[in-house]
Amino acid sequence: MTKAAGEAMKTYEVRTHGCQMNVHDSERISGLLESAGYVDSASLSPGDRPQVPDVVVFNTCAVRENADNKLYGSLGHLRPWKDINPDLQIAVGGCLAQKDRASIVERAPWVDVVFGTHNVGALPVLLERARHNADAQVEIVESLETFPSTLPTRRDSAYSGWVSISVGCNNTCTFCIVPALRGKEKDRRPGDILAEVQALVDQGVVEITLLGQNVNSYGVEFGDRQAFSKLLRSCGEIDGLERVRFTSPHPAAFTDDVIEAMAETPNVMPSLHMPLQSGSDKVLREMKRSYRSAKFLGILDRVRDRIPHAAITTDIIVGFPGETEADFEETMRVVREARFSSAFTFQYSIRPGTPAATMPDQLPKAVVQDRFDRLLELQEGISWAENRTIEGRTIEVLVAPTEGKRDNETGRMSGRAQDNRLVHFAVPTGDGVELPRPGDFVKVDVTYGAAHHLIADGVLDGGTFEVRRSRGGDAWEALQPGRAEGATAKPKVSLGMPSIGKPAPVEAPACGI
Repeated sequence: MTKAAGEAMKTYEVRTHGCQMNVHDSERISGLLESAGYVDSASLSPGDRPQVPDVVVFNTCAVRENADNKLYGSLGHLRPWKDINPDLQIAVGGCLAQKDRASIVERAPWVDVVFGTHNVGALPVLLERARHNADAQVEIVESLETFPSTLPTRRDSAYSGWVSISVGCNNTCTFCIVPALRGKEKDRRPGDILAEVQALVDQGVVEITLLGQNVNSYGVEFGDRQAFSKLLRSCGEIDGLERVRFTSPHPAAFTDDVIEAMAETPNVMPSLHMPLQSGSDKVLREMKRSYRSAKFLGILDRVRDRIPHAAITTDIIVGFPGETEADFEETMRVVREARFSSAFTFQYSIRPGTPAATMPDQLPKAVVQDRFDRLLELQEGISWAENRTIEGRTIEVLVAPTEGKRDNETGRMSGRAQDNRLVHFAVPTGDGVELPRPGDFVKVDVTYGAAHHLIADGVLDGGTFEVRRSRGGDAWEALQPGRAEGATAKPKVSLGMPSIGKPAPVEAPACGI
């Protein structure tokens, strides 16, 4: 592509903060902008790429306080560019936009568009209206009218895809603002989910992740409490789908039929993210988490009984209002017993609009920091010890193009094991050696377990190195011709499936419904 051609294009960039739901929403935002004629600036070679695109979209998170700071800091960095180029358009969407609304424009008057979690599809129209009227457009709606999978989507990966099964959340955790921003849970029809999965597989996808704020409550809206386990089993029947993951479940609603489906469905991966939040039953009550530590540990025991090599990860909040040293020691006890492969640990931060924000006994920063550091040290040691137990094992890795930041320097490639551990592996040298492509699978011998990843250099000593080419690798390779040096190639824009709510009767119902 010539530089002149690049300059004639309208380019965009989407900057994503937050969870996997936001990552998938950003794929939809990209699809909308591509359908409106914009070009992803990352798809251009560095020489053709503008310093700042014509449109910059922030897809925001509101879970923690630093999300606010991150957004307004980023907006501040863009203000000089807006002064230089008034035609630059800046849009803010996601959970923080749903929460802060017009106050975003009040704090950052150079923002052109603010849109919420329920009206992502309005973005192109709002951009055009802001340009035509030369005035900021703030449009927030209060409830979901159409499931977002109706929107065009530009996936980030050729071989791995996100599939939403529900949006919103019916829980009332006192620290969480998500239900207020994403609304009550809305479930997609099982047949529509499976149709989207099949469409992705037909495009070369070999791995899908089922997404929901609380995936294992899926089906409550249409009266089937085992709908999620049925969905997992149905995914197991899709030819060519090699890996199925899901996130996130809730311990209170996690039932044995899901464990059995995981154990008995070969393409459902042996990995589970199970948010603990606190090991103290008193704190769990204050959080309105409707389970206790004994139930949580019981779930883990049953998972490991049926799936012995499962890697279990978690979320933990330190410093919730009123947390005592004894409460914190309970969390440490549960972490020792749980033996998580890794944990996302957070210091509690006040989120205006949540019940916890006005609770008494907010803890001093120094106390929270001390407990956070102690928990991190404990979990780091557990993660390291757990990863050391995998040394000497042969594992299968789904190769990824960007997982290893130092791959060029170390001569390794990287990817994810079946249990979702990050693996950096050596590759053989010499003529005629077949190297895996992103989206292919390779079996390798683990030689070292670090705290946050595995090293698999067994091939350097004559160990296992077995490449299995896949349709995912074919899909990745098909994107490479014509890709400019330093540019990112992504699949074409595609559409999902529309419906939400109770499934209509069909002769051959999906998921047994």
